[in-house]
Amino acid sequence: MFGSLFGKKDTGPSLPKAPEVLGLFLGGRFKIDPLKLRLIEPDLIIEGAASDQIIQAVGVIDLDPHTQILRFYTDDDGFLQVLQNGGKGDEYVADVKLWYFFETRSVGNDWEQVLRHHISMPDYTLDGHSFTRSWASAGSDNPPVAMTEKTYHLDGSVSQTDQFLMLYERQANQILAEYLTLAGEESERDGVLERNLVICTGFDLSAADFAAN
Repeated sequence: MFGSLFGKKDTGPSLPKAPEVLGLFLGGRFKIDPLKLRLIEPDLIIEGAASDQIIQAVGVIDLDPHTQILRFYTDDDGFLQVLQNGGKGDEYVADVKLWYFFETRSVGNDWEQVLRHHISMPDYTLDGHSFTRSWASAGSDNPPVAMTEKTYHLDGSVSQTDQFLMLYERQANQILAEYLTLAGEESERDGVLERNLVICTGFDLSAADFAAN
């Protein structure tokens, strides 16, 4: 009533707000130390990583009530991943990695076969480099880890993806580790079920290696 009297327009329901941390937010940008990129790229699978990157979507994965992963997807075909443990403020950031998409393969009728036999293996070779599985259970069975990601997009929409993921790593040089994830991803778009095998590689970043701007 009062909005009508004083000429205030009804803007309708507010759009869902994507999480923020370390100055990173949907539509924002960050800069990675270009010297660091030049020094480490020769030892990594990635090539031509951009120093300046724009955040085009934000993904959230709740691992448990006290632990979550935030993924800041960028215009450089990758994402900055932030692990928070114990809370959701900057002070709870436990790990930061920069990931790049290596390959996405569509999976049809072989979905169950991919989940059971092509995601979790003791070793995986990519681009001539051998990676060793990082996550292992106490028993002999090491299935992919199931998680659900909610993704906030620039247009205000929110999507959801079920993921079945395994982490691998290798020693790229004396001080640098390179990581690999294999993920079976399942989502529904416009009533159509999409299933993909997504391969990404990544590496660690320290707080001094990047800054939001």
